[in-house]
Amino acid sequence: MNILLWSCQILLAVVFLGSGATKSTMSPERMIATGQTGTAMFPLGVVRFAASTELLGAAGVTLPWLTGIARFLTTTAAFGLCIVMIGAAWAHVRLGEPRSVAINAVLFAMCLFVAIGRLPALAKSELDQEWDRRRPWNLERRAIHTSAPRER
Repeated sequence: MNILLWSCQILLAVVFLGSGATKSTMSPERMIATGQTGTAMFPLGVVRFAASTELLGAAGVTLPWLTGIARFLTTTAAFGLCIVMIGAAWAHVRLGEPRSVAINAVLFAMCLFVAIGRLPALAKSELDQEWDRRRPWNLERRAIHTSAPRER
């Protein structure tokens, strides 16, 4: 399962890195000419915002899990990319592009798979550690109960 999750994470990172780089650097005419037809119905500012979310999502879907730092960001990024794919599918439906809608649906499914697939690993480890770190009296209480010698 871990290999499949990593494969999806890497593929999503590559796809969204390429898409985000394209949308953030090209003119609207050039984007349409290269196949980014969904951008035609939005102002350039919205397209650039979508590009930045895709670039952040590409980093967020891989780097936190790879480094072990703030792993919850991987699931957050994957859920965020699901939202981006809903917007992209909506644009392609309005433009009458079923092939692009199908691609968006596949990417949405992959994002959802990563988000849900990485949740169980977070359930006990990172979230409990964060909770204990914010509530130091819990750690002190545990230390008192576990380190004190028992009287018989």
